[in-house]
Order: sequence, then structure tokens, then C-alpha cells
Amino acid sequence: MDNIQYLSQFNLLRSLSSEDLIEMDQLTSITVFPKNTFIQTPETFIEGFYFVKKGKVRLFKLNAEGKQFTSDILREGNVFGEMDVLSLGTRENYIEAIEESHICLMNRDRFESFIIHRPRFMMNLLKVLSDRINGMSQLNQNLALGSLHEKIVYVLLKLSDQFGVTKSDDYYQINYSLSHQEIANLVGATREAVSVSIQELAKDKRIRTGFKTIALHPDLFLDQKL
Repeated sequence: MDNIQYLSQFNLLRSLSSEDLIEMDQLTSITVFPKNTFIQTPETFIEGFYFVKKGKVRLFKLNAEGKQFTSDILREGNVFGEMDVLSLGTRENYIEAIEESHICLMNRDRFESFIIHRPRFMMNLLKVLSDRINGMSQLNQNLALGSLHEKIVYVLLKLSDQFGVTKSDDYYQINYSLSHQEIANLVGATREAVSVSIQELAKDKRIRTGFKTIALHPDLFLDQKL
């Protein structure tokens, strides 16, 4: 697949014409990051706008004790970055490739010039911003007020919405490999506490677990508002 066809797969970029995609391809640079390497740390932040062309990346922060808190997991078609005119709130994040990832960068001057003449693209971008803000607001509220069981269920439902599910018997398996430590990073708890909660949720048949796999009971989708 050539670069222009590759770019056209992104939801955000579907509003662009072939000519626009050609211009964007000429204005961007692509870097391939191996699995488990940093795309950015707070110390290495560079102003710009990034597209995840391939792979998955994790955004997280560290507290004073060095404990990780995962704020988001982005897949193909997602965007991140910081500019004076536009902020996706990622300046202070560590951004890590959790599988080999192809990252496309457009610098501030080029990006500002590009969007001025493409109002539909700008509207799509604003929707991405709005969805990200709403999602983070709901996540923070649930993590602040819910029990550990509720936090885990909420995060699993968000991941099922983001990565999709595959029906297996009467359950819906999340199409994303998850360890207990990764869930702990998402809910801001210890791995040990998360493991106990997952065992209890499985005992109650609200979830079903396998090796790095979790499936959700259909009732959870009815009980929880995302």
C-alpha cells in the first residue's frame, strides 16, 4: 500500500481529497518506533502534531514514587501532540510504543497552514478533541468515585469500545491483550489488588479470563454508560 492509500485509511483524514492527502504526505515525516521504545518523554517533548499510522501507543504519567498511570491507549488513526493553537494534552506524558508503531509528524507551521484551507478537516479534528476531553472527564470521574471493581469494569468497557470485541459463547472478548499490571496502570491501583478484584469479578461471572485475555458478560454493556 502506498503512502497516499495508507493515509486515507484514517477516520480523521477521510474528509480530505486525494490532492489534500498528497500534500499532507509531502509535509509529514514518518518514524518507525520498535515495540517498548519511547516516542516522547516530558523531557524530550517536541511541539508538533502526530498521527499513529500503524501500531499502538500508550500515554502515561509517573507520580513522585515512580508509579505509572496510563491515561490512554491510541491505535491506528488516533492523534496526539501539542501546539500553541491546539493542544491534545500530551506535553507532560510519556508516550510509548507498545507494539511496532509508525508515527507521522507534521510541525506547527505546516499544520497551521494546512488546516486554514480545510474547514471540514478542522471540524473532524475538533470532534476528536471533544471526544478525547469527554472520555478523559468520564475516566477521571469513574476513577475518583468508583470502587476498584467499578473502575476495572469501566476501563474494560472503554477498551472494548476502542478495540472491539469478539463473541465467544455468551461472553464478549476484548480484542486487546491485557496483563494484570496493564490494568493496574489504567486504574491507578497495585497489581496485587487488581488481581484479587479480577478473580472476584470472574467468580461472580461478570468477566471471564484467560492468558492476557478478558471477556465481558453481556449484562455489563447494559449496566454501564460509557
